[in-house]
Amino acid sequence: MPAPQTKPGAEERETRAFTSKLECRAADNGVQTARGYAARFNSRTTIGNWFTEEIAPGAFSKSLRENDVVALHSHDIGRVMGRTGAGTLTLREDEQGLYFENELPGTMDGKDLAIQIDRGDIPGMSFGFCTRKCEWDETVDPPHRTILEAELYEITYTALPAYPDTTVGLRSLEHARAERREHNKAGAMNRIAQRRARQAQIERRI
Repeated sequence: MPAPQTKPGAEERETRAFTSKLECRAADNGVQTARGYAARFNSRTTIGNWFTEEIAPGAFSKSLRENDVVALHSHDIGRVMGRTGAGTLTLREDEQGLYFENELPGTMDGKDLAIQIDRGDIPGMSFGFCTRKCEWDETVDPPHRTILEAELYEITYTALPAYPDTTVGLRSLEHARAERREHNKAGAMNRIAQRRARQAQIERRI
């Protein structure tokens, strides 16, 4: 099993999206609440034909305790549909993935979104995150990444579920390969030093 990799450096956000069965229900007071999954666990997905990826259960647990996560329409920060800090967005992990309940605002955007979900015009969800810990398996082709910890910033209702932006993931793969090369180099140098030490001991005895 590969050792977990902790991603260093600057904040580099990624987005993932998928088709998800969403529903919207109206309460007696007329408030519409959207429900569904923003991410699925243990679901292997091909990312841009470069690598495959899955999210491990519990990957969002730390982030859910610490972050004020927003629900957006189409990644537009001007179209906020709810947020955990305001109590209008609830997020929790279960055995399937990242489940959400979002009390939609009584704005035109909120009302339109409820209609679009009911009509099936909004067929999926996306989420924005930074990978904090992951592991790569290069014994398979293409390489496979398992995200062990992700810092979640947003979930988004999207009309075009897709997996764009492979750049950050590919940098992560190259970083893992560079770490492995350095580890192998250090191991080789250590073995050489041990052999030289043993040889020196033998020569002293002679």
